[in-house]
Amino acid sequence: MQLDQFISPESTLTGVDGGSKKRLFETISRCASDLHPEIDSETTYDALLERERLGSTGLGEGIALPHCRLDNCHQIIGMLLQLKQPIDFDAIDGQFVDLVFVLLVPQEAVDEHLQALKAIAELCANQEYRASLRSAKSNADLFVAATTTSPQAEGI
Repeated sequence: MQLDQFISPESTLTGVDGGSKKRLFETISRCASDLHPEIDSETTYDALLERERLGSTGLGEGIALPHCRLDNCHQIIGMLLQLKQPIDFDAIDGQFVDLVFVLLVPQEAVDEHLQALKAIAELCANQEYRASLRSAKSNADLFVAATTTSPQAEGI
């Protein structure tokens, strides 16, 4: 599974205002609905919030991976946001988050959901990969940094 199968240049954004987890989820939901009109903004927001109540999706190292499954979703939809200011995400290492990968997944796509989560988590464990995402100055640069295959990204 390649990252560019579910993350597009249009869904890769730099300079995003986070503010708080809830505000960020509102932004994510609105953007997802704008890019994919079949996705209801309110339903997405509620699903992301509900998933986050089960436990923080803050991976550590300044990365969060909010994700949820949706009924009206027909393919994996990914987003990558580089935040203007880091926000508290209750991450396991206590670090504030400045990079947010988002996965919206069809309700029945359990295996694909797990594969995508694993792939992103493995990429984000690489310090050079995280640094390249953080150094991106534009949406296009961020997309290229996220999807350029490196030895650590092979086989995603």
